[in-house]
Amino acid sequence: MRKSFRAGAVAMLAAAAMLTAGCSGNSGSDNGSAASDPNQKVELTYWAWAPNLDKVVEVWNEKNPNIHVTVNKQDGGDPAVTKLLTAVKAGSGAPDLIQAEYQKIPTLVAADALADLSGTEANETKSHFPEGVWNDVTLGGDALYSVPQDTGPMVFYYRADVFEKLGLSVPTTWDEYAQAAKAVHAADPEAYLGTFSSNDAGWFTGMTQQAGASWWGIDGDAWSVNIDKEATQKVAGYWGGLVEEGIIDNKPMYTPEWNTALNTGKQVGWLSAAWGPGVLSGNAGSTAGQWKVAPMPQWDAAKPSTGNWGGSSTAVTSQSKNLDAAAKFATWLNTDPEAVKALVTETGIYPADTEGAKSALTEAPGFFSNQPDFYDVVGGAAQSVSSFTYGPNVNVAYNAYNDQFAKAAQSKQKGAFLDAVKSMQQVTVEDLLQTGFTVK
Repeated sequence: MRKSFRAGAVAMLAAAAMLTAGCSGNSGSDNGSAASDPNQKVELTYWAWAPNLDKVVEVWNEKNPNIHVTVNKQDGGDPAVTKLLTAVKAGSGAPDLIQAEYQKIPTLVAADALADLSGTEANETKSHFPEGVWNDVTLGGDALYSVPQDTGPMVFYYRADVFEKLGLSVPTTWDEYAQAAKAVHAADPEAYLGTFSSNDAGWFTGMTQQAGASWWGIDGDAWSVNIDKEATQKVAGYWGGLVEEGIIDNKPMYTPEWNTALNTGKQVGWLSAAWGPGVLSGNAGSTAGQWKVAPMPQWDAAKPSTGNWGGSSTAVTSQSKNLDAAAKFATWLNTDPEAVKALVTETGIYPADTEGAKSALTEAPGFFSNQPDFYDVVGGAAQSVSSFTYGPNVNVAYNAYNDQFAKAAQSKQKGAFLDAVKSMQQVTVEDLLQTGFTVK
């Protein structure tokens, strides 16, 4: 990596040390000292886009009158990151806290936008989260850049009625998935068990994560890019083979055509994440009670794993003058049982906190009322999320995915899928080098 990542991390740590030493804060208080002084009040700002998050924060404010948090609603993850990077570059204007998607954390760290929380109480939350999720907020090191909030462990949604009609067993391996896909399409040439979506890079990332991929790595003072490696090649070749054979659709998800296919029984399976019920109920309401959830098919049934699609965390920015107070709030928001339950009720997330998810999600979603153990299945998947390291130019890699795999899906050639992986690697490496990073 270029000096701005390593040196930037050092600068960030130095800034945190200065705050601890007592730099004056936005509220006129020392770093976090007002949290323990009943006569002083800390005002924290929180940029976030999750719906109804302000209602959850109200619970905190009622119980913590000396650390008041104001939610400033953002348009989404990308706009919030852009605003934060602009504020960091300008030297002022950043909030105390920000809702940060996992894949954006390396970019924010490289820009010295996030504070290191390893010296705060947030560092004691490690046991609350699966290892793969904790890796996302530590980048595999000793620093802690954020507290996990929600996650998207990937699972397999399928039409149970169709499987029963065709006498199919739920696939537990990818070989079995291919056989089931062939059987579904043979029974109805217009029906598919799934589709390869060339406009959902996050989906494909999760699929490769399950296979053991980690597209970036930190090698001393350099980045490594590992997209064009065995795990990603295996996944791309697998899906390219299914598309070439014609037993899986090649159309993107989240289109009117895809929505209609879900509702009419022409798409009878969906490899998605824990938040899938909301999409299914909104797009295929007439099929409620006909779907079930199962673990993802496995590459190695003896070593269960899954990927993650989506999710975000609560980070403290490098401009906050109230590090300890902000870390205390971030810890409460994502690990306190009352807070986690409120997050589920008000925002509809799937909590990253393992025990919090168990206690807050006791009933299956209404769309899956036919499967009482819905969250037992999802919870089991959440514990098997593989580690994955994101890099500072995720947006470039994702754009390359959209460009290259759109062409591959249209061509319906397995070889084109493998070529798309090579192109992603090349584009990502070239961008890092042009931006000034060292790449090994």
